[in-house]
Amino acid sequence: RNFYYITILRDPVSRYLSEWRHVQRGATWKASLHVCDGRSPTTEELPSCYTGDDWSGCSLQEFMDCPYNLANNRQVRMLSDLSLVGCYNLSVMPEEQRNKVLLDSAKENLKRMAFFGLTEFQRKTQYLFEKTFNMNFISPFTQYNSTRASSVEIDKQTQQRIEALNFLDMELYDYAKDLFLQRYQYMRQKEHQEARRKRQEQRKILRAKQAHLREQGENSSSTDYTGNVERW
Repeated sequence: RNFYYITILRDPVSRYLSEWRHVQRGATWKASLHVCDGRSPTTEELPSCYTGDDWSGCSLQEFMDCPYNLANNRQVRMLSDLSLVGCYNLSVMPEEQRNKVLLDSAKENLKRMAFFGLTEFQRKTQYLFEKTFNMNFISPFTQYNSTRASSVEIDKQTQQRIEALNFLDMELYDYAKDLFLQRYQYMRQKEHQEARRKRQEQRKILRAKQAHLREQGENSSSTDYTGNVERW
């Protein structure tokens, strides 16, 4: 079988707020093993942000204050090859080098995917998917501008802090948006070229038919005239 890796990226601030609301309602990631290089991280490598069964009811401030929060730069971490930086062992290399390796890895893996979409561009995402895999959805994607994240009102200072906590995701998203729009424009141009080629072929066929009909008409007229001359 042929397998394809695909993913959907989201604006980092909206994604972060959405995860906070999800956690606030009692969601946990306890089932996630975070396996890397054949093993799960130790509690020292990946401490918990809370004690007890879950982190329900946590405020946004508490969510942002936890230095071990896996919500930070989640998209880069999920798309990169963690084995390149020693998995969850932060002592393997300096933080600045680690961040660069993770970001470069995430960009490369994203670029290699046959398809990825952006939550903020639902119709374009649908178009790219259909053109990439030669499949059609039975109904158009819907762009929902009202989400749980959009209902959270934050001030400029809070937004800037969320962006700082997710600075790798912010850079990845800018890269992804640029690449996504390039792919979209390429597919649109390819579609227009194909449509133009088909129109040219149809015009060529039509001209050939018209020429054939004219030729038949001329032959018929010539035959009739010859026959009449013989009768005269």
